[in-house]
Amino acid sequence: MVDQLAFTQENRERIQAVENSFGPSGKSLFRPGRVLIGEGRLMKLCRRRPQPKVFYLFNDILVYGSIILHGHWHKNQQIISLEDIQLEDLEDGVSMENQWLIRTPRKSFYVSAASAEEKHAWMKHIEDCKFKQLQHAGCQPGFTFATTWIPDRASAICMRCSKTFRVNKRRHHCRRCGFVVCNACSKNRAVICHISTKPVRVCRLCHLSLQDHGALTQDEVRSRGNSDGRNCSDEYELVMPEYEATIDNEADERVDDHAPHKWVESQINSWSPYNYLKPHHQSPNLTGLSSHLT
Repeated sequence: MVDQLAFTQENRERIQAVENSFGPSGKSLFRPGRVLIGEGRLMKLCRRRPQPKVFYLFNDILVYGSIILHGHWHKNQQIISLEDIQLEDLEDGVSMENQWLIRTPRKSFYVSAASAEEKHAWMKHIEDCKFKQLQHAGCQPGFTFATTWIPDRASAICMRCSKTFRVNKRRHHCRRCGFVVCNACSKNRAVICHISTKPVRVCRLCHLSLQDHGALTQDEVRSRGNSDGRNCSDEYELVMPEYEATIDNEADERVDDHAPHKWVESQINSWSPYNYLKPHHQSPNLTGLSSHLT
């Protein structure tokens, strides 16, 4: 009983520390039965290059955000329900080693760990927590996932009209197919229910496909232009998961546009090991975590 009370108090303090690190912009993370399993830094492949992000694994959700002030504070908090996650193991890539793919309804993205051991630990612990959460909730895993974005560097031309990108012809991404496209080829907006409750940027080919399948409202069919989507219909007010309320693709773009390359490179060389939040807690391993997952 004493050990259980001590663990409960320590767990509450850990979660409170995570909440505080995101400041007033972060959402409350504490709820009865929620346990912080582990945390660490992973490289997340963003539009232009990999960026370091802090990740927190709980028994029911995965939380991540951008790192500021040498890792003492975080922003752009993202919350993903484990039932909605699908993992795919990948071979080492040109830009990232020890990588894997995290698919969710809202967005899908590549991450990499400092070592193969940490990669396998992250993947195993996420899968273990997901399995137990599905059993506890008595539900089936999700099957609708967002398309992964093709990185900017993968194409020097628009993948629809083949025109070369220049200073005055910048890159954009279609939220439906993930292609790198120019503004002229992505003026349309559409509501993609598992991605956003509001119209998002889609390329002309995807817009035509959605129109052919009757997936667009009349307002969306008529809409052209306005990158903020104000001409599009907002009538789709769906009840979305909590992590749908925030969008970090645009946040990644803003950070990437202003962050020096040297800062990013220095972060790659200063990995934070996958461990519990507080330094006096032992780093979890496959044996140590099993006691908290049961």
